[in-house]
Amino acid sequence: MTCSKCGSAYGPESRFCPSCGATLAAGTEPLLATGAQSEKTAAMLCHLTALAGLVVPFGNILGPLIVWLVKRDESPLVDREGKESLNFQISMTIYLLCSALLIVVIVGIPLLMVIGLIDLILTILAAVKTSNGETYTYPLTIRFLR
Repeated sequence: MTCSKCGSAYGPESRFCPSCGATLAAGTEPLLATGAQSEKTAAMLCHLTALAGLVVPFGNILGPLIVWLVKRDESPLVDREGKESLNFQISMTIYLLCSALLIVVIVGIPLLMVIGLIDLILTILAAVKTSNGETYTYPLTIRFLR
């Protein structure tokens, strides 16, 4: 069963949504509201637009920033996931720039590949978890936005 307010799954014995705290009618399964689905989609886009960095320089920051700025006032889920994505992508950019400086010492080349792979994998994982209605907290993140 899914909450009509936020789209999160809950058990048949639940009286309140475990994610948003909305009151649930006992024994009934509310239909997923269109607004809740669009919130999950926008939250997922906060993570997926970071893949623009594969094509556009600093697109990994610009993509989530644009989605977050447009949708943050409409949904607390989008606000939270947008900040999470931005914090992670800014952190990854800093790590990549430091690794680029370490190319002089040869250590930077494998470090660049590892950081790029971690960024790609965790971004996709976050998008999948968000599309399933779960919140995701990235590891290795410096919290710039709270």
